[in-house]
Parts: sequence; structure tokens; C-alpha cells
Amino acid sequence: MARLDDHVALVTGGGSGIGLECADALAADGASVVLAGRDVGRLEAAATDLRTRRAHATIETVACDVTDESSVAAAVAVASGMGALKIVVVNAGFGSASPFHRTTLDDWNAVLATNLTGAFLTMREAAAPMVAAGGGSMVAVSSIAAVETHRFMTPYTVSKAGLEMLVRQVADELGPSGVRANAVRPGLVPTDATAGMMSIPAIVDDYRAQMPLGREGTTGDVASLVRFLAGPESSWITGTCISVDGGHHLRRGPNIDPIMDMLHPGDTAPIQG
Repeated sequence: MARLDDHVALVTGGGSGIGLECADALAADGASVVLAGRDVGRLEAAATDLRTRRAHATIETVACDVTDESSVAAAVAVASGMGALKIVVVNAGFGSASPFHRTTLDDWNAVLATNLTGAFLTMREAAAPMVAAGGGSMVAVSSIAAVETHRFMTPYTVSKAGLEMLVRQVADELGPSGVRANAVRPGLVPTDATAGMMSIPAIVDDYRAQMPLGREGTTGDVASLVRFLAGPESSWITGTCISVDGGHHLRRGPNIDPIMDMLHPGDTAPIQG
């Protein structure tokens, strides 16, 4: 792939998992990378790790809560202050699990605030400096849950479906200014966020049964696609949402009943009138 030596990249949720792997892929090709996230200690540890692996790379960190408008603006200012902000990886996000009729408004608002509003703020704040830099690429990390129902995960699925429409809107409006926007849809990937679910063999087996390729993914699988969409190799691609899920999108969503039976015993049965 082409070198990214003149590119600055901002990665939200960059302290671990998919975000950190994306940062590494970008740094490997010469980009200066800013890791953004709420946990400063985790960010610094991630930056130290990256600097060890990519001794030539410039790696910086910035504390950022993507649900806070001023915090996002400050993070974008740090990144754009380092040079030409050409790449933004919109990765910050999390999920929750509860029966629909037991989902609280606080749970709903928290997931939507991070996964959807946080993405909106990140992309909106990055738009002007990216245009000023001559254009660039925004890549959002969506999920198989955007296109396949995931029982008991309503706030998460809705937030990711909304994220994909946000990406399409941004691609349509910012394309004439030279800014592309795309999304990747990971399937099951071992990360800190999925550790609890993946500790239950029955759930992992069910996920694998829905994947024609028969295995869970890796953070590297996702980062490779993000790197492609971030760079000049994909210069004629915008407004797309590409699955990286072993083919899971061809079948049904996962059965997570085993963990729900532990978290919400007796609450997952059909509602009685």
C-alpha cells in the first residue's frame, strides 16, 4: 500500500482492541497517529506499545469523551495541529444487553450518546480541518448488528444502524469537498468488550455456526480493511459499509440466551398479556 507519511490520523477509542490495531496499521505506513479516549492510563500504555513497535512513528494521545462536544473539538484541534488531518477512525463505542421491555432510558441514552452522537460530533468537528487539508477519509466502525437483529441488544443495534446512515449522509455531503466516508461492519472479534460473551462456549459456537468461514475474526482483519479505506488505494470508494465478519451477514444474528439467562434470569421469556 501507499505510504501515509504526510497524513495525520485521529482514532477514537484508540486505547485497545480494534481502535489500537487500526492505529498500528496506520502508523506502520507512516501516518502520525493521535489516540483518543477517556481512559488516559490505557491510552498512554497503548501509545508506549505503539512507539515500541513503530519506532519511526509519531504517536500522541488526547483525553476525549466523544459524548462531550467541547472534548471532541479539543481532540480534533490536537490532531489538526500536528499537520494535515487526513484520516479519522470513528471507533469509540460500547453496548449493553437487556430484554427490550427492561431496557432503561439511561441505558438507551448512554449507548446512543457514545455510538451515534459521539460519531456525529467526531465527524462534524473533523470535517473543516480535513477539507482544509485537501480532503481525506473518515472510517467508522459499525457492526454486524447494524444489519442483523441481535435479540436483547436493542440500543446497540439501533445505534449502529444509525451510524451507517450517518456515514452515507456525510459521504454525500462532503464528497464534493474531497472528504470520503465509509464504514466497516465487524462480526465477532475477541476484544476486551467481547470477552464476557466469548467466555461462554455455547455463544461462540453459535456465532461460528452463522459464519460460512467458520471462525471468529481478529482485530487485524478489521484493521486491514480500515487501512485500505483510509488510504489513497480506495480513493473512488465512499458511502459504503463493508462487512468483515466471515460471512455472518448472510445468516442470522447470534443466540446470546446463555448470557442473558445469567444476567436477567426469567426475563427473556415472551411477555405475557
